[in-house]
Amino acid sequence: MRVRLKGINSIRKKLADGTGITYWYAWKGGPRLPGKPGSPEFVVAYNEAVAKKLRLPEGTLLSIIHDYQATTNFADLAVRTRSDYVRHIKRIEKDFGDFPLSALTDVRTRGVFLAWRDSLAATSRRQADYTYSVLALMLAWAVDRGKIAANPCQRPGKTYRSKRIDSIWSAADEAAFMAKAPDHLRLAFMLALWTGQRQGDLLKLPWSAYTGGAIRLKQSKTGVAVTIPVGAPLKLILDQTQKRAITILATEAGTSWTESGFRASWRTACKRAGVSGVTFHDLRGTAVTRLAVAQCSVPEIATITGHSTKDVSAILDSVYLSRDPALGISAIRKREEHEAGTKNPN
Repeated sequence: MRVRLKGINSIRKKLADGTGITYWYAWKGGPRLPGKPGSPEFVVAYNEAVAKKLRLPEGTLLSIIHDYQATTNFADLAVRTRSDYVRHIKRIEKDFGDFPLSALTDVRTRGVFLAWRDSLAATSRRQADYTYSVLALMLAWAVDRGKIAANPCQRPGKTYRSKRIDSIWSAADEAAFMAKAPDHLRLAFMLALWTGQRQGDLLKLPWSAYTGGAIRLKQSKTGVAVTIPVGAPLKLILDQTQKRAITILATEAGTSWTESGFRASWRTACKRAGVSGVTFHDLRGTAVTRLAVAQCSVPEIATITGHSTKDVSAILDSVYLSRDPALGISAIRKREEHEAGTKNPN
C-alpha cells in the first residue's frame, strides 16, 4: 500500500550533461529528502522532518530561520547559493537556534553576535563574514515582515579583506600554463580569460551558446544575461575544438565536468606548469584588469563580465588597478603623447 505524504515538494533540475534529476523536499523550503517517494528511507526522513517542524519553539530565532527558508526569496536563489546558505544556516541554528526574539532589541545583543562572528573568524574570516551576512539577511527579512522589531546585525563591516593584487594572472603565468597544460584545460583558460565569467557558468556552458561570433549565457548567481563577442584568440581555439560533449568544456574522456573534478585537474595542471598564487577564479579579475588596460570603459567591461558598473568601478578603484604597473605606463605614455601634440610650435 502506497503511503500518501502531504506537502511534498519536488524540484526538477537539468544537469550539465543534459539529463534531468528530481529533488524531493518535505515541503516548500523544507529539508531535502533522500531516496525516492515511497521508499523506507524517504518516509522515515519525511516523518522526522514533520516531527521537528511540529516541535519548533515559538519566540526563538529558530522560528525565523525556518520561516525564511519557506519564502520565495530563498527558493529563487541559485542552486549553489542556496546550498551555501543552508550550510551557514545550520551553523546559526546550532549556535543561536534557541535565542529569544525578545532579546533582539537589547543593546547588548549586537555585541554578542559580533563576538560570535569574531570567534568564527579565527578559523576563516571570509566564511565568518558569509555566515554573519546570512544571519543579517534573515533578520532583515523578519523586520520587513513585522516578525521582529530590530535587526542588530545590520552594517557590521567586514573582517575579511581580499588582496587581489597578488592574485592576477601575469603574462608569465599565462605563458607557463599554456605551455604545459593539456588542450582541454587550455580551452578552459582561454574561455575564462576572454569572457570573465565564473567557473560554474563556464563548466555548464553548452555548445549551443556559441554562435560563432558571440557567446550568450545567463549567469546562475545573478541571473544577468550577457552576450560576449568572441575575440580572435578565443574563436581560434573554439573552432579547432572537437565537440565531444554537450558542454564546451569537457574532460579528457569527453564527458562534462563535475566541479570537484575540474578543480582537481586544474590544480594539477597549475602545479605542473609551476604556476602558484593564482586560481581559476582570479581569471575573472584578470579579465577585468586587461580590459581596463586596453582602455575599455567601465560600461564596456560590465557588458562583457556581467558585473554592475558600480562593481566594476569598485574593482578598478580599490583592488586590481591601484597598483597595476601597466596602467601607470599607459598613463605616462598618454600624457607624453598629449603634451607633445599640444605644444605651441611658436
